[in-house]
Amino acid sequence: MSPIYLAQDPTLADFGRDPWWLVLGKIVFAFVFGLLATLLGVWFERRVVGYMQVRPGPNQVGPFGLLQTLADGLKMAFKEDILPKAADKVVYFFAPTISVICAVTALSVVPFGPMVSIFGHHTPLQVTDVPVAVLLLLACSSMGVYGIVLGGWASGSTYPLLGGLRSSAQMISYEVAMGLSIVAVFMTAGTMSTSGIVAAQGDGTQLSIFGQTIPAPGWYAILLLPSFIIFFIATVGETNRAPFDLPEAESELVAGYMTEYSSLKFALFMLSEYVAMVTMSAVTTTLFLGGWRAPWPITIWEGANSGWWPMLWFFGKVIALVFVFVWLRGTLPRLRYDQFMRLGWKVLLPINLVWILVLSGLRSIEGWDTRGKMIAVGIPAGILLIATIFWPTRKPQPKPTTQELVDNRPYGSFPLPPMDLQVPPSPRITRVVAEREPANIVAGSDSREV
Repeated sequence: MSPIYLAQDPTLADFGRDPWWLVLGKIVFAFVFGLLATLLGVWFERRVVGYMQVRPGPNQVGPFGLLQTLADGLKMAFKEDILPKAADKVVYFFAPTISVICAVTALSVVPFGPMVSIFGHHTPLQVTDVPVAVLLLLACSSMGVYGIVLGGWASGSTYPLLGGLRSSAQMISYEVAMGLSIVAVFMTAGTMSTSGIVAAQGDGTQLSIFGQTIPAPGWYAILLLPSFIIFFIATVGETNRAPFDLPEAESELVAGYMTEYSSLKFALFMLSEYVAMVTMSAVTTTLFLGGWRAPWPITIWEGANSGWWPMLWFFGKVIALVFVFVWLRGTLPRLRYDQFMRLGWKVLLPINLVWILVLSGLRSIEGWDTRGKMIAVGIPAGILLIATIFWPTRKPQPKPTTQELVDNRPYGSFPLPPMDLQVPPSPRITRVVAEREPANIVAGSDSREV
């Protein structure tokens, strides 16, 4: 499928021509976007989870509690910084910065909009783009785990070390599934450039249904539904978000890899987690949700995908995905570690391999790369994938009766009253009475009668 680039779609040739001040402005914009999105993301998560749990959430500091996150950050930065004696000082110091830098760097190849005019310069709303931009995103995601692993190891404590090892195991398990999901995007778009992938999702292909010609859906979330589902699940696992927050499980590891951190270093780890969540939401939007392109009914307006309006659609999609992250945290319980690893290795990875083979075979058939046929295959495959993931693997066991519970109670448990509500004779009273009047004691008699 060869994408048809429209006039407002940037290409690789449009990058590298901007003056230095414009490049600097783009870099500052991407960095500020990451920080502001993090501050607002923390506030957004508190408010949404508060609404789900029928409580107000932050509402006192600033209008609607918007300044609560800023106040918490300032308070955390000025707290006492404690350094454990057994810590490796150099690695302990640089570990949080590695996670933050990798999360922010990934925003450099994310397109925020089409070609626009800034002070007379025609430039794309993107810091830069390269022919292998998506590989850069994968590299940033992989390198970010180094900060967590090194932070857990350098703390010189058991719980942080276990949290770091868990994070490395998660990365190995879910990075493979994530990479295979992106392979389907490469095959369909024909490019690894992020701007090219966005352009390929809006190339103006027409779809004929019942004799009516309509614009074909171009989002890869529809055409490649199994890849989109697996990619988003892997994204949640990569960012250590609930229900996959095993590296920092409070019920098992106190605070995981962050246990021995305090003050500003602890804040950097928290910042990296929320920046990674926003960054991966932006990456998911770019690869599967059409990037900055407007959703369907808005596309009726001819100017929807030109000028500065596409930034609004892009930010709206990112906020929607961040809401899904928060929704998962407020809804699902944390998985056990063996369940989490089994999902990655025994479910997502085999299904993704089969889907890639099927997609490769279908694309080798002449004329099969039309969007109508891809929709006919992708949507049923995605529904089958969801059914496979959520299909119960164990038959429901019949509920035991009360008598079975009484008979099977463990040794040494608290004694239960008999089912006939008859109180058995007291051994102490029976013994005392037997010593005094042995002739009056009848075996099995009630102590109250004696």
